Parts: sequence; structure tokens; C-alpha cells
Amino acid sequence: MANKESDQRIPSSLEKFILHLHPNRIDSRAIKFNRTFGLGGILALLFVILSLTGLTLRFSYIPTVEHAYDSIIGIRDNTILGQFIRNLHHLSAKLMVLVSFLHLIRVYYSQSIFQKRAENWTYGLLLFFLVLASSFTGYLLPWDQLAYWAVTVITQIVEYIPLVGDSLAYLLRGSDTVDGNTLINFYTLHTGIIPLLFVVLMSVHFWLVRKAGGVALPKTEEKEKVDVIPNLLWKEIMVASIVIGGLFIVSVFYEAPLLDQANPLKSPNPSKAPWYFLGAQELLLHLHPFFGAVIIPLSAALFFFGLPYFRYKNVNIGVWFNSSLGKKMSIQSSSISFVFTFILIYILDHFLHFDIWFSGVPSVISTGVIPFLLYTLPLAGYLLFWYKNHKANNTEIIMACTSILLSSYVCMLLISLLLRGEGMQLIF
Repeated sequence: MANKESDQRIPSSLEKFILHLHPNRIDSRAIKFNRTFGLGGILALLFVILSLTGLTLRFSYIPTVEHAYDSIIGIRDNTILGQFIRNLHHLSAKLMVLVSFLHLIRVYYSQSIFQKRAENWTYGLLLFFLVLASSFTGYLLPWDQLAYWAVTVITQIVEYIPLVGDSLAYLLRGSDTVDGNTLINFYTLHTGIIPLLFVVLMSVHFWLVRKAGGVALPKTEEKEKVDVIPNLLWKEIMVASIVIGGLFIVSVFYEAPLLDQANPLKSPNPSKAPWYFLGAQELLLHLHPFFGAVIIPLSAALFFFGLPYFRYKNVNIGVWFNSSLGKKMSIQSSSISFVFTFILIYILDHFLHFDIWFSGVPSVISTGVIPFLLYTLPLAGYLLFWYKNHKANNTEIIMACTSILLSSYVCMLLISLLLRGEGMQLIF
């Protein structure tokens, strides 16, 4: 008996830390790469990279209008590996926005947001908001033309919110315009408040994942369990190595953008929001501000936060797209929504001029209600078709609605990013 006890190996400190994040043994289905694609772990890794590179850049950065741009030049030209570190930070921030979006999609379409996982979906959405907020506040810090006017566009969009828009924009900027107060505000948020909130929410997020039993799996016969160390650990190390290696290689050849120093008197044409907010900017080109800046964003936010709490007729936790019909509807809804959004934007740009045709009608109706109905009614009819002809249940209908919203935003983002030229006109 004593010999057996002496043969048992005591876990190292690192192994103990890993086993705080994972159980000792795990269902073999959970470690398959196509179950999660390692997206959650990649996000945690990117946060570490951003923290380390951000701390390094912070030593040389001066958050004042007079010195911000010159300090970026100094980092680029005079600091050892300064340009590489800035490139790595910039690329990691972009990748974090993209991966966090894909992570939310993966969690939703694998039906991992219900019952004891519902609370964690809320934390996941809050973390996604923090990712966007971190990227947005960091966007201004180089104090070049790209950063200055992108932030100006977004804060002007905030002003469209009725009653409180001007106050919110002033709070965000610390002034009536984007100036030194804005730079200090964004620097404080980007380097202090947001990272602290991120650590807190991320800790809760990981704890809730562990509390819920790890990765959501279908309710089929449980497969054999395997040891987390080394089976899962080595896969995590492999994915982390690929991500770090890829970022390092790209950072050697890529150069983070830096235009001329910010000039409040010289606006670029076109002035565009940061790339992840371009869908919102595109929306405001076609809809009344009350719809584009209030009704639609608020409705979409309530929809996504409410997803785990709708009354579903059947829930298949861990099953991609819930059912074969759900998969078919989601793919088809995404495709149709993307094409329909593109066509409608083209028609609105070239042929439909509701503000002129209904000049005697309040603008909230002519440029708000009418184009909104023009978009929603055909898609509502499309969902009704699935309900009537294919007996789709409410779970599949809601999943199709989610696909429509996501696909529409991606379409608007790509149009604004790739197809908007001077004066925000379509370039084809």
C-alpha cells in the first residue's frame, strides 16, 4: 500500500493551474478540433499578447495632442523592435474582434446557450462589447488622420440618439469635438479601465464554463473519457503555437497603418468609421437616424441578449444548427439575406428616393418606416413560407432570424469597406 502511494506522481504547479481551468478527465468528443475550433483559447491568448505588447508600447507613448503622433513615430523609427511590437499589437487587436465574433457564432449555432449556459451567453456578449470598446478606444491613440476622423464619425453617429445623444457624445469625447480631452479619455479607457473589466468578466466567463461542465455536447451516449493532460493540453499548445507563429511572421512583413498627423481642418474623402462599425455607418446612409441609431441597434441588442430565454419548443444542446432543417434554413437564410441586402442597397442608392417622392411626409416615415418595411416584409414572408410549407418550429425560425441579422450586417460592412468611394458613393 505504501509503495502504491509513493508511485503516485504529484502534479506540478503548472498542471494544478491547468486543472483549475479543466477537469482531470474529459469526454473525448470535447477535444475534437471541430467541436470548438479552439476559439475561446485563442481569444485568451490574444488578450495576453495584447496586454504584453500594450504594456511595452505604453513606456514610449505620450497621450497628448502635441506628442502622441511623434511618440508613435519614435516607436516606429527609434525603438528596438518598436515597429514589430506595434504591428503585432495592431494585428492581434484586429484578429481578436474577428475571433470573438466567430466564437459567439460557434457558441450560438452549436446551441450552447441554453439552461445553465444562458448566463454565460450574457457574459460572452458583454466581453464582445469590451473587445469592440478596446479596439475603438485604441483606434484614436496614433492621432493620425485615419484615427481622428474614424472616431469623429462614430461620435457623430452617437449624437443621432434622441434626447441623450449629445450628452453621450460629449461624455465620450470630453468635449464638443474630438480633441486632447478625447485622447486622454480613450487612453484611460484603453489602458486601464477596459483591461481591468476584461480580466474580471473573463474570469467569471471561464468559471461558468467549468461550472456548466465544459464544452456543450449532444445528449447521446457518452464516449470514453480521456485525461486532459496531455490529450487536450497538447492540442491547446499546438493551436497557440500556430497562432503565435502566424502573428509573428505576418508582423515582420506587415506595417500597421499610420497616415499624416490628425488635422481637424482637413477631412479625408470618404470619412469612414473603424472597419467593424462600417455596417452601422452604411445603415445610416439609408435610414433615418432614429431607426439607424436607435430602433435597429436597440432591437438587435435585446434580441441577442434574449436568445437563451425565448420559449423554444425543442432544444438540442450541443447539436449544430439544432436539426437538419435548422442547418438548411440557417445557410439559406444567410445567403438570401446577403444577396437581398446587397440588391436593396444598390436600388436605394440608384433608383429609390423616398425623401424626394414623399417630401411632404415626415422624414422619420419617408426615410425610416418605408425602407425599414421594404426590407423586413419580404424576409418575414420568407420565414412564413418555412413555417407554413416546411413546418419549421420556433427554434429553427429564431435561428433563421439570427442568420438574417448577422448576414445583413456583414453585407453592409463589406459594401462600406470595399465599395464606397468619394462621397460614400458606390464605386461600381
